[in-house]
Amino acid sequence: MIRINLSSLAPPKGKRGKRGSTAAVTISTPGEGSGTVVLLLIFFLVLGGFIGGSWILVTRKHDALEKEYKAAVAENQKLSEVKVKYEATKKKEEVFERRAKAIDQLKEAQKGPVNILNLVADTVNKTDAIWLESLTTDGKNYDFVGMALSPNAVAELMANLRKTGFFKTVEIKETAQDASVKEVQAFKFELICELGASNKAQKS
Repeated sequence: MIRINLSSLAPPKGKRGKRGSTAAVTISTPGEGSGTVVLLLIFFLVLGGFIGGSWILVTRKHDALEKEYKAAVAENQKLSEVKVKYEATKKKEEVFERRAKAIDQLKEAQKGPVNILNLVADTVNKTDAIWLESLTTDGKNYDFVGMALSPNAVAELMANLRKTGFFKTVEIKETAQDASVKEVQAFKFELICELGASNKAQKS
């Protein structure tokens, strides 16, 4: 509500030639200061509510993303472990397949007395964690080249070859770890076996 205060509606009487005093007009708006405070209060309440609501939404979204990230990390770790086990199993299968293939090739490409070659093949087949890659002979000595999963397997093969009685000596020429096979421990070896006197006569 606007209030107008007029101190005088007409100029006072006075002498001629003199101007009358000007009427004073005062305009005031009651409650103007308190209304501004209320508007500012409402504005800050709305702003605070908006900021609070935004913060809650951002926090919830952050928690959801963090939960999804942890689940993804756990799943990735689980898949990595499964992959490692699968690759290890696959490598072992490849090793045994190569061993069986080498034995089959050895039997198919027999050179020399059949009984000696069959005996060697059976001896190698009965020795765990070992397989032959090649077998050569000059009529006196047999040269074995193969792979083993441990030095003990090579020692076991040498002992089994000695037990056959066909060889006078069984000696290891060379052994070294195969760096090309990283998933499993593998050793490459070479054996020199000298035929016994009776077997030389039989071969001749």
